[in-house]
Amino acid sequence: MTAPAETVAKALPSALGIGLSRGALELKSFFRERQSVVFTFAMPVMLLLIFGTVFKGEVGTTGVDFRQYFAAGIIASGIVSTTFVSLGIGIAIERDDGTLKRLYGTPMPRSAYFLGKSIAAFVLALLEVVVLFALGSVLFGLKLPSSPERWFTFGWVILLGAVACTLLGIAISSVPRSGRSAAAVLQLPYLALQFISGVFFTFGDLPKGVQQVAALFPLKWMCQGLRSALLPDSLLAQEPAHAWEHGRIALVLIGWCIAGLVLCLTTFRWKKRSDG
Repeated sequence: MTAPAETVAKALPSALGIGLSRGALELKSFFRERQSVVFTFAMPVMLLLIFGTVFKGEVGTTGVDFRQYFAAGIIASGIVSTTFVSLGIGIAIERDDGTLKRLYGTPMPRSAYFLGKSIAAFVLALLEVVVLFALGSVLFGLKLPSSPERWFTFGWVILLGAVACTLLGIAISSVPRSGRSAAAVLQLPYLALQFISGVFFTFGDLPKGVQQVAALFPLKWMCQGLRSALLPDSLLAQEPAHAWEHGRIALVLIGWCIAGLVLCLTTFRWKKRSDG
């Protein structure tokens, strides 16, 4: 009598399979919304073009063009835009319009929803990296990593940064009171962190207090890690520690991955506050 039930259970798709399908669906939905595509990719690109045109000259006496320094920071900022900001806004809107509540009532494993969102966010982050690097290379002479070690650094910084920001984006999606307020709530910390994390200005030139605040958050370390992979070691003279600090970068980003996961597990809401 139990054989049919066991057969049905085995025939049900796994959480991984559903998550992969949802990831593909999320990407299709994203690219069908032209405004979302433009908004997500256009802001980092626009900032790269504007600041790269306005600011010129070397970073100190390092021989490094400031536009290359800035381009490395904008790539890190682009990852934050496509994960933390876009993901947080998207989930807040889905909670507000009832999508999350309806999904909560289906047999779909909860993990499949988050897996699908994370896959889509990671793919978009990689596309953003490609677009920004291509522009930085063509316009400002930014070069690919020059050794296997630098390629390895380039890869793990992007991976850990994207994972940390994805988890934080899911977690912070519970903060806005409505989908309409989500953009304002998430854009504010994003813009502030860009100014203090070494994106728009040389990090070593910022006040010590500002550096210490920035060091609490992932973006500063993502910028530093990408600079270490893309720019020459002569730039170490402008780093506060006069070292790339790869170990510390990894520890901080892993720490934020863990913190983001804990926040997701303890604060995520499937329903609006008004639904109880």
